[in-house]
Amino acid sequence: MANILVITTGGTITSVLKDKTLKPNSSNIIKEALNNIDSSNNYTILDLFILDSTNMQPEEWQQLALKIYINLNSYDGIIVTHGTDTMAYTTSIISYIIQNPPIPVVFTGSQLPIYDKLTDAYSNLRYALAMSLSKIGGIFLAFNRKIILGCRAVKVRTSSFHAFESINLENVCSIDARGLRVLKLPETNGKFYYSNKIETNVFLLKLTPNMDPKIIDCLLNFGIKGLVIEAYGAGGISFMRRNFLMYLDKLIKKNIPVCVCSQCLYEESNFNIYEVGKKALDIGVIEAFDMTSEACITKLMWVLGQTNDINEIKKYFKTNLVGEIKNER
Repeated sequence: MANILVITTGGTITSVLKDKTLKPNSSNIIKEALNNIDSSNNYTILDLFILDSTNMQPEEWQQLALKIYINLNSYDGIIVTHGTDTMAYTTSIISYIIQNPPIPVVFTGSQLPIYDKLTDAYSNLRYALAMSLSKIGGIFLAFNRKIILGCRAVKVRTSSFHAFESINLENVCSIDARGLRVLKLPETNGKFYYSNKIETNVFLLKLTPNMDPKIIDCLLNFGIKGLVIEAYGAGGISFMRRNFLMYLDKLIKKNIPVCVCSQCLYEESNFNIYEVGKKALDIGVIEAFDMTSEACITKLMWVLGQTNDINEIKKYFKTNLVGEIKNER
């Protein structure tokens, strides 16, 4: 008999219809559902939040991470039920806060509430349970017969059951007639590490051709501690007419890190291909390589919680901590 901890945070999976809208509700039905799936295990339910994941913020991340951390040595696996809209941000930040845990920590949810006759909740709980029993340590997201590494997950569809994709990394496992099959275990440094310190004053900016670079001055006046930019293609930032590089240089000279990822979901950035990328590297931007935007901004938040030293920050971003980049650079 395996001992499985189930931490509930709300989300669609437990929502009920009130005043013609879906609202998060208590998790009483989760334990019943898991017992119906496999009654041979011992399930402990910990109701942490009853929130739409839109309202899951850094303060909740830290509380959730602490609950997971203090229970790692008491259970064979941990399942976290969570709303889908911000689940990829949560799985990314938890991946950095709790690096390389000794047991599986598996996030899941659903696109329809568990009470709905057409719900995907039962199937996703099955996948999460299978992964939680796998003895493969790590932070994972289980959805629609796929097990995705937490720092590689992105929600790419608003309502389809196949809402999540693993970006720039093969799924960790798949589920088919042969059962749970391991496809690609993450490449990491392998060392367990826990640190709940994060810096929340970090901003994500998506470039558009019409954007006025003076917005960087506004962010500087706002007192941001770090900036993530979604640049074009392989890593382009404009320097003609709307000269973003001139304004980014102000941030960098104040030791405010500027990390740059691509607006493209797939494949990695390479700032050495084009002049627009090389000029950005020359002023000191930090390249995010093949990280997702979710993984990049949460990594910057976590790294800034550990150090303000710009050289240490750059070193962190060249290091594959939990599988967020393919190889150390």
